[in-house]
Amino acid sequence: MNKSMIMGTVLGLGVATMGGAIAGYQYVKEPDHAKVLKTLAVTKEIKIPHEECVEKTVVRQKPVKDTNRIAGKVLGAVVGGALGNQVGGGNGKKVATVAGAVAGGYAGDKVQENMQKGDTYTTVEQSCKTVYETREEITGYDVTYRIKDKEEVVRMSYDPGQKIPLQNGELVLNQPTSTTK
Repeated sequence: MNKSMIMGTVLGLGVATMGGAIAGYQYVKEPDHAKVLKTLAVTKEIKIPHEECVEKTVVRQKPVKDTNRIAGKVLGAVVGGALGNQVGGGNGKKVATVAGAVAGGYAGDKVQENMQKGDTYTTVEQSCKTVYETREEITGYDVTYRIKDKEEVVRMSYDPGQKIPLQNGELVLNQPTSTTK
């Protein structure tokens, strides 16, 4: 064999051995990140209260000044007594007068009651109620990852993207801070 051929063979073997050693080192060396296989957002339903108000037209009864309806009773009794006095004669006239006064008092009371119920006014009032709006809020992410040949799942506070950094073989779960200026 010639000298250059021997030298080429030795050099080739050396390069091949060194390449194998580097490849073996890469295989033995701890990885610097875990590969993300799947990311699933974890959500919860949030109810947000807010107030909705509308204006409504409302009919109200005016305040009553004569709550016992004395004016209606008295006026009805006088008119009823006067009418009863027009009926009959003698003792019958007295009975008719008293009966007319009693009936007139009752009728006057009912007339005044109906008049008071009909004494109303209209106003606009605001009516409010609490309603709830619901929405989904992301609370974290369930991340399936692989380190070497081992697959696991971890819950993270942010979406890590395609890989999760490792430090001393452990996942770094803190969200990286951005250094953009």
